[in-house]
Amino acid sequence: MQRTERRRRPSTGATYAWLVDSTAMVNHYYFYVFDDDFGPFFLKFCSYFPYNAKLCINGHEYLKRQLAKRGIGFEPLDNGILRCAAPEAMQRLADGLTAAKIDALLRKWLARLPHPFSATDREQGIRYDISILQAEFARTEVFDKPLAGRVFFEEVMRENLDMGRPDHVQLIFNRRVSRRTPTRYRTRVITDGVIPSLHVDYKHSRIKQYHKEGRALRTETVINDTYDFDVGRRLKNLDDLKQIGFAAN
Repeated sequence: MQRTERRRRPSTGATYAWLVDSTAMVNHYYFYVFDDDFGPFFLKFCSYFPYNAKLCINGHEYLKRQLAKRGIGFEPLDNGILRCAAPEAMQRLADGLTAAKIDALLRKWLARLPHPFSATDREQGIRYDISILQAEFARTEVFDKPLAGRVFFEEVMRENLDMGRPDHVQLIFNRRVSRRTPTRYRTRVITDGVIPSLHVDYKHSRIKQYHKEGRALRTETVINDTYDFDVGRRLKNLDDLKQIGFAAN
C-alpha cells in the first residue's frame, strides 16, 4: 500500500505531502450480496488510500441463476452442474458470461453500496476499473457410474505423474519453456482426507484435477498472473484468458 509522509523543502522550509510504499494494518469492509443475475458474490473495500477494492464472483453461480430464471431444470453439484435438461442451452448461457456483464455488475452495485469515491470524484474521472487478479476456468465431466469414475481418476493420476515435466507443461499451456522460465517443474498429488488431487504448475498459474463430490472429474486452470501468458490484466482481456484456460483443460 501507499502512505503519505511530510517532507520539507530545503529552500523554503515549507512542508509537503509525499507518497511512499509502506505496510499497515487497515480496515477492510466486506459486502456479501445476492444478485438476481449473478447469485452470491462479494465486494471488499480498503479504507486507506488508494482505496483498492476486490470483486469476487463465481461463474457457476451465474450459470445457476440464468438457468433458474429461464425455467431450465438442473441439478447442482456443489459449485458446478451435475445434470441439466437442456445442456446445449446451458453451454450458451455459460459462454454468455462476458467482460461487459461483469463490469455492469460492478457499476450496478457501486451505485447502491457505500464506497470511498463520491459523486464528485466520479464526475472528475476518479472511478474503479477492473483488472483480473485471478481467473479460474473449469471443465466438469460427470460420470454415469461414480464408482467407475473414481477408479478412472486414480488411473489418470498414475498415468500422469510426469505431467509436470517441462516438455509436458509446454504442451499443456502451449508455451515455450526453457531453463530460464521462472517456474517449478513438478507434479503434486495432494490428499485432502480421502480425496486426492493432481496439480501441475506453470509460473504463477496451475492446473488442478480431482474427483468432485464423488460424481465428476473436475479440471481447473487457475491463472494468478495474466502476464504469465503475455496477456494484460484489464478485464477486456477476459476472452483471451478463456481461450488459454479452456485449451489447457
